Amino acid sequence: MNKLILNHNIQEFINKNLKVDVSSILLKGTSFPNVDTKEIAEQIEAKKRCEKKLPIWFKTNGIYFPNKLNIEQTSSQVTALYKVGLISGDSIVDLTGGFGVDCYFFSNAFKNVEHCEINLSLSAIVTHNYKQLGVTNIKTYCIDGIEFLKNSTKTYDWIYIDPSRRHDSKGKVFFLNDCLPNVPEHLDILFKRSKNVLIKTSPLLDLSVGIDELKHVKTIHVVAINNEVKELLWILEQNFIGDITIKTVNIKPEKEEHFNFKLNSESTISPLFHSPLTYLYEPNSAILKAGGFNAVSHKFKIFKLHKHSHLYTSNELINFPGRSFKIDAVLSYSKKALKKTGICKANITTRNFPETVQQIRKKLNIKDGGSVYLFFTTDINKNKVILVTSKV
Repeated sequence: MNKLILNHNIQEFINKNLKVDVSSILLKGTSFPNVDTKEIAEQIEAKKRCEKKLPIWFKTNGIYFPNKLNIEQTSSQVTALYKVGLISGDSIVDLTGGFGVDCYFFSNAFKNVEHCEINLSLSAIVTHNYKQLGVTNIKTYCIDGIEFLKNSTKTYDWIYIDPSRRHDSKGKVFFLNDCLPNVPEHLDILFKRSKNVLIKTSPLLDLSVGIDELKHVKTIHVVAINNEVKELLWILEQNFIGDITIKTVNIKPEKEEHFNFKLNSESTISPLFHSPLTYLYEPNSAILKAGGFNAVSHKFKIFKLHKHSHLYTSNELINFPGRSFKIDAVLSYSKKALKKTGICKANITTRNFPETVQQIRKKLNIKDGGSVYLFFTTDINKNKVILVTSKV
C-alpha cells in the first residue's frame, strides 16, 4: 500500500480521469514523484469498477482501492445489504475478510466485528478505508482466519466465511473441498467457536454437492440481481437436522421477487401439467438455480408444459416471480409454420429443446430484438412447439 497515492493532487488526478482510457494514461505517463503511473492506473481502473458495485466506497474521499481482482471477488453493496437482513447479534468474525465490504455492513447489525485477511497489503488497505468510512466497531487482523480461530478461545454469535476456489481446480466440478479454506474439513472448529455459520459460495456450486459436503445446513439463499445469480448463502446451525429451507430472491431496481420452499417437499410434490393456455411464465434465474420447479406449480396453482421444460401456463394472470407473457399463438416447430406468421425479428428462448438459439436463428432466419418473444420448447405430448408471445 503506497500511501503517497492518497496525496490530494494524485486523488484529484484519479477523479478527473475516471472516464479516460487507462491505456492512454499508461502510454503518456504521469509526473508524480515516488508514485508509478501503473499504480495510479490501477487505482483508476479499480475505482471505476466500484461506481455501481460499491457506490459508498466510490463516493467516499480518501478510499484506497486494491487491484481489480479483489474488486471482482468482493460482494456487491446490494448483496452485502441482503446478508445483513439475515443475521444480527453482538459479535461476528469474518474469516476471509477480503476488501471488507461484508464486514462494513455487518457493523450496522453487530456490536463487534472482526475482519481476518491473510494478505498484508489488503488488510492494511481495509484498515485505512474503515477509518475513512467512519467505522469504529471493526477490528482488523492480518492473519489466516482458520488459524485465528484455532488460536483463540473466544466465541461468536456468527462466523462468516467466503471460500475461494483454488486455481488448479479450474475446469473441474466445483466442490467446497477444492476451496481455500476447506470449509468441510474445518466444520468442527467453526462450531466450536459459534453455533451459527454463514457461508458465501459462487453460484457455480451445485446445491446437492454443497449439502453433501456440509453438516447442519438449515437454510440456503439463492441471491440474484437483475435475474443473474450472484451468490449462494448457506446458513448452518449447530446440531440442526431438519428439512432444509430454500429461499430465492431476485433483486431488481423496482422490487424484489421472493420464492421459498422446503427441499424435501420438492421431490414429493406432484406438479400439474397442461398444454399452453392464455399466459406463459418463466421463473427467474434464482428459482431455476434452486430447482423448485414442482413447488412453483403447487404454490401458484399453475401448470407445467412438460416435466423438463420449466415453463408454466394458466388462464388467469398471476403475480409471478419471473417473466410473464401473453400466448398469442402455438405453432408446430417448422419453418413453414413460422413463415406464415411473417415474423422475421424476435427474442428467442429455448427450454427443453434440442437446438440452440444460434442454430434456430440461422435455420429460421430470425433477427434478434423486437416486441415478439418466441419460446421453443417441448409440450406435455412431447411435441416440439413454438410459443409466440408478447410481454405482459
